[in-house]
This record gives sequence, structure tokens and C-alpha cells, in this order.
Amino acid sequence: MDRLVCYDCGETYPAGEAARCACGEPLWFDTDGTEFSWPDASDAGDGVRLGRDSLWRYESVLPASPPGGLAAAAGGTPLFRAPSIEPPDGPRIHLKVEGTNPTGSFKDRGTAVGIGRLDGPVGTVSHGNMALSVAAHAAALDREAVILVAEDTPDSRLAMIAQHDPHLFRVRGEYGRLYDDTLERDLGVAFLNSDAPLRVAGQKTVAYEICEAFAPDAPDAIVLPVSSGGQASGVWKALRELDAAGLLPAVPRIYLAQAARCDPIARAFRRGDARVEPVEGEPTAAVSINNADPPSGTRALAAARATDGAVVSVSEEAMLAETDRLAADAGVSVEPSCAVATAAIRELAAAGEFGPDDDIAAILTGSGYKYGPSEADGSTVREVDRADVPDAVREIVS
Repeated sequence: MDRLVCYDCGETYPAGEAARCACGEPLWFDTDGTEFSWPDASDAGDGVRLGRDSLWRYESVLPASPPGGLAAAAGGTPLFRAPSIEPPDGPRIHLKVEGTNPTGSFKDRGTAVGIGRLDGPVGTVSHGNMALSVAAHAAALDREAVILVAEDTPDSRLAMIAQHDPHLFRVRGEYGRLYDDTLERDLGVAFLNSDAPLRVAGQKTVAYEICEAFAPDAPDAIVLPVSSGGQASGVWKALRELDAAGLLPAVPRIYLAQAARCDPIARAFRRGDARVEPVEGEPTAAVSINNADPPSGTRALAAARATDGAVVSVSEEAMLAETDRLAADAGVSVEPSCAVATAAIRELAAAGEFGPDDDIAAILTGSGYKYGPSEADGSTVREVDRADVPDAVREIVS
């Protein structure tokens, strides 16, 4: 599994040569010709955690081997039906609770596979779940981690990341450009950003787990929040692979949910556009999906359309009400960014898109239980201008 391919134009590249195609679209690992069948229970290997299999159950379709440490525990998250939040005459809702991953979010899937493939220092551009995941996994393997966060990142969040002792930089300047900076410059660090091919390879395993739980049937639809488009890409990649392996009686429809205050992918879907364009987003409680210029937005849009799904905008009021409903009625604590998924199911059911005979899997991407020290030790965070990031990072790894 040493080749990358563009989903859009079909161009291929050796693994590690590029993260994006010359056409501008992101790449993912080419698994054409890889044989796959559902593993036996005895095939869990070293990835068994609390009686559940980890994502390494699907090692045959992953571009890495288990590296040990925290990465051995990623995946294997619960999926259960939640009748208490199902709307009247609506679908059966099954919750995939990704908050039980080691650092409390689905990001651990991509980090586990990325750190299992790469040697040397790893890094990411993130001020949230991905930063925490990369820092923790690197610490578990005694690896250097470089974390680039936005200038306005709250101290409480920095403290959560800093406890794993990464090289933590608060970057002044145009933070959105850092994603491109880490692709365009050789900084001596392998950056596991939101839609990097290795991250998508790990993130696809959530759909493998969902579909295996339903086998030999399949859910009618999978609904999930979308930000960069990396997780949506992973779900689509998994469904394509499982369909090619003959393991799906029908391909589940993919429905993506965004906060209405920042919904570039939903806007493109509503307009019938072929590509996602940046928007001027507004502040929203859904901070983890507040992405006005998603790097894999067009691929996520293609995923929804290719599976006859849709992209839904959820109002702030509906999202916050759903956050409370999940906690009070289903016993599941999530961020508002996660609650857009079941809020979207509620809206789609009201519109007649889902009926009482449908089984819908909702991916709840992270935990609402996270907390940490209220302030970060100033000695653990370096302030740096964006223009000085390359020299600062190279100084660490030289």
C-alpha cells in the first residue's frame, strides 16, 4: 500500500511524495486490488482493549502496523441504539461514541495510523482535539511532537495539550495559511494535518466498525459532523472499499452536518456547486467544526452526492438543544460540534428523508467530558510569528 491516488482525476503518486494532487484535490491511499473480508474474533492481535477490538482489526487495509503505546488502543468504540432520542415515526438511531478513544475523539484513529507509519518527529496544525491526540501519541512513544496553535487559543486548551510535553507554538499571523505552509515547506517534521492521507486511512476505520456491526446488512445512512472534510473522506473511502469487497448489500448514504453559522460545504450543496468555496463564517458554539475554508471540502461534497446523501446546516438553537438532549435522554456528553449529527437526523426525518424503517448511524466525534487546568504554564508555550515558524521548527529537529 505504497501508492496515493486522487479520487477526482485518478492521478497516482508514490506514498510520501505529496499530500495533494497537481489538480489541487487531496490524495488518499490506493487500496485497489486489496482483498478484504470481515476478520474472525481471533484476528484482533495485540489491539484488544477492554474486550473490544481496536482499529488494528483492519490492519490488512491500513498503510501501517501497530506501533504499540497509546496507538494500540484507538478505535473499537461503542455503537448502540438510542430509542430515547428517536423522533416519533422517525428512524432507528444508532450512536457511534468516539469519545471513548484514548484522548476523547475520533482524531486518535488518524494519529494512530500516522504515527505507526512515520519515523521521527510528528506535528499538526490544530488548537483542539487533533493537537491533543498528536501530542499524547507522540509522548507514548517518546517521539518529538510539534503543535502549531492559533494566537487566540484559550489557555485552558493549551494546558490540556501542554501536559504531554510537546513543542507548542502559539502562532501570530494568518493561522489558516499554516496548513499550506506545512505542505509547501520541508520543516523536518511529518505533519499529520486534518486530511493527510495517513489520517484519512485511520479515520476510515470508524465506518468499517459501523458496517461490521450491521453485517450482513448495512445501515441505511451514516450521519456525521464535517469540518475539514477528512473524516467524511475516510467514511466514503471505507464504503468504497467495502462495496468493492462485496460486503455491503447497499452502500449507506452519507449525510454531513455543519453549523449554520459556518457552513461552506452545505452552501455548495444547496447551490448545486461542484466545488466548495471559502465563506465568511460567524462565531459558533461548534468551535471544533468552525472551518470556513475546508481543505477537503470538495471531496466531502462529492462523498455526499455520490452516495445520494446530503449536507445539512444546523441552527445554533437546534444544535445546543440537541447537545442537552443527548446528555439528558441518552446519557451521552458531547461537544455542540458533535450534536449537529443527531440534530441533522431530526431535521431530515421531519422533512421525510428518513422513515421508521431506516437504521441511521450517527458518529459522535468527541467527548464533552474533557477538562484540564485553567491556565497553561507560560514556559510550555512559545509565541512566534508565522513567518518565523520554519526556523523555529527546524531549530527543534536539527
